[in-house]
Amino acid sequence: MQFNKLTKKKVAMFCLALFAFLSVGFLYKSKNLADEIKSVYQTRQSAAIYDRQGELIYLKPNALGYRAEYSNQAPDEFKRLLLAKEDKYFYYHPGINPVSTLRAFKNYIFGRNNLTSSTITQQLVKIILATETERNLKNKFREAIYAFCLEARLSKDEILQMYVNSIYLGNKIQGIKSASRLYFGVAPEMLSDIQITQLLAAVSNPSHANPFSANIKDGISRLSQRLGVDSSQNFVIKESEKKQRLSAFADYTRKNSYFELENMGIASAEHNRLTINHSLTGNIRELLQKNLQILIEKDAANGAVAVIKLPENELLAIVGTPDPALDARGCQINMAARPRPIGSTVKPFIYLKGFEKDLRPFTSVEDKEYKYTIQSGFAFYPKNYDYEYRGEVDLHYALSNSLNVPTVKVFEYVGINNFSEFLLSDLAFAPIQPIENYQLSIALGGLEMDLLALSYYFTIFPNEGYLKPLNLYLNGGWPDYRTTSDFRQDKKIVEEQYVQLINKILSDRKTGIEQFGMKSNLNLPHSNYAVKTGTSRDFHDSWTIGYTSDFLVGVWVGNSANTPMDRISGQNGAGRVWQDIMNLLYNSEYNKQTPFVFDLITEFDEDGSLVYGLPGDDYFEHVNLLLDDNLIINPHDGDVFLLEEGMGIPLRSGREVEWYIEGEFFKQGGEAVFSPVDAGGYTIKAVAPDSKVEEVVVFVDEE
Repeated sequence: MQFNKLTKKKVAMFCLALFAFLSVGFLYKSKNLADEIKSVYQTRQSAAIYDRQGELIYLKPNALGYRAEYSNQAPDEFKRLLLAKEDKYFYYHPGINPVSTLRAFKNYIFGRNNLTSSTITQQLVKIILATETERNLKNKFREAIYAFCLEARLSKDEILQMYVNSIYLGNKIQGIKSASRLYFGVAPEMLSDIQITQLLAAVSNPSHANPFSANIKDGISRLSQRLGVDSSQNFVIKESEKKQRLSAFADYTRKNSYFELENMGIASAEHNRLTINHSLTGNIRELLQKNLQILIEKDAANGAVAVIKLPENELLAIVGTPDPALDARGCQINMAARPRPIGSTVKPFIYLKGFEKDLRPFTSVEDKEYKYTIQSGFAFYPKNYDYEYRGEVDLHYALSNSLNVPTVKVFEYVGINNFSEFLLSDLAFAPIQPIENYQLSIALGGLEMDLLALSYYFTIFPNEGYLKPLNLYLNGGWPDYRTTSDFRQDKKIVEEQYVQLINKILSDRKTGIEQFGMKSNLNLPHSNYAVKTGTSRDFHDSWTIGYTSDFLVGVWVGNSANTPMDRISGQNGAGRVWQDIMNLLYNSEYNKQTPFVFDLITEFDEDGSLVYGLPGDDYFEHVNLLLDDNLIINPHDGDVFLLEEGMGIPLRSGREVEWYIEGEFFKQGGEAVFSPVDAGGYTIKAVAPDSKVEEVVVFVDEE
């Protein structure tokens, strides 16, 4: 008796241990197998790009070539009809239907091919493992194991939702969300019972029984009768309607706003939520089209717009063409990313560096004809836009009216090398040709830059001197894309007080009346904005960049073929587009009415007129800094030049002088060109008739 009791106890303990071992093993194995299914399931979802408001911009085909936009919750009616058709015991079985499984086994024993239908869980496994066409006992057993594992690890609702997102429904469409959009142009929640029935018919035969099929009427009638769905309404999709829905689905999965994004390298394999506002982008494109329909009469066919939300530096809109669907007139080129000569839009940066070097808005400058001998040895005479000279003016007036000659004087004062260093090092600008090739043409608008980069650099003015990263992803960041700028800069470029001086000038519309007129595209029914225009040589490019503290709008108008326009300036070309877009943004959620801050600058009374400078400025010290009483105007002390064939260093003085190089007499006159033979440092001295002497040291490098 004792032996029997002991034996029974041991057997029971062994069975319990075996059960525990098998249970632990199953739980461990079930996790691995379930994770395998879930991993493949996730990779089958199409990478999707959404705008800042969650609207789909682009749905990329998955690895199978299908469009698969997953939904989080299928409509209750769809699930009810799906279960009625495919698996009415879904919520009761452990992953396989015992009755169906026994029937399949019996059919196999008797050599019958029909292994009967699978549960939804088994169907999901077949879809994920791509074994739908391999109907044999081995696969049925394998599917059953995976099905058990899924049921052990996931809820019924999770499994059902995975299935709803995974079923292939024909025409390279996977899942109910994409199928609803393609076949019926609605979200799944808006499907009628007969439309659901049409989709369910495609589950068993997606190639020949999908809603676009021509001969599914009888099949739908039988299925709807079985499901208790009213099929008396007309559900046959005509050929013309089919074409419309295909076109609409193409627009749904690839919005126009994706044209520029794809050009900029946003075709990633991951889901992304962007800072772009798709609706705003569409409105801006329409405004660009409307204005170009007028400007085409002046030989302007192309345009581009960039809008940046401040102070976050989020790209709200990027439009590089009026119509990405049009093949004519270069509309397949993203002109927002094409470098073009930026004209006078460079001037605020030149004046900014001048203010850093003690110039002020009230500093006087002679607007008159100057002769410059450039490094090639030829004479150069800078002209204003209207070919007129105004005599002595201050820098506030000069920048407000975009005068060229005073800008060259400021640029000369700043120094070509200093400004080049600002572009290359501070802004991390990447010119399309060596920066030394530009020389004085930088001040006259010859520097090439793309619209997006130029707009990005302008953000230092409303952002208090900081060059923040430009964000395209809503959670921050920028893709691996670069044109003439690195958009991931994060540093202070200039002190805020100098930026405030620029903002004060560019927001003053009254002083610029002489150049731009009382009525202008630059005038808005608001006062809290700043703006600068630009026109490249021979009217090839028209620019306008303007901003508030809340947003910045950059516009370019021209021709992708680089042909000239019919006297379209920055004001009457890009300016008219800019005005419309600014008014649009003023009436949007992005206008917070944040005022400019001018707390670091002060007013000076100049003969009854108010001028602006910095607290503590000695007015008389700053006012005469640009008047030509220096012996050596160019080059500047410390300038560095690259030694190459044909190079020359222009020497310029404000009067007749004798020039000495390394103590040796070189030439006499107000201007000369020195062409060094060897690398090294050179002391350049100027001696005036009154014995006044000035000297600078410049450096010539071989690399």
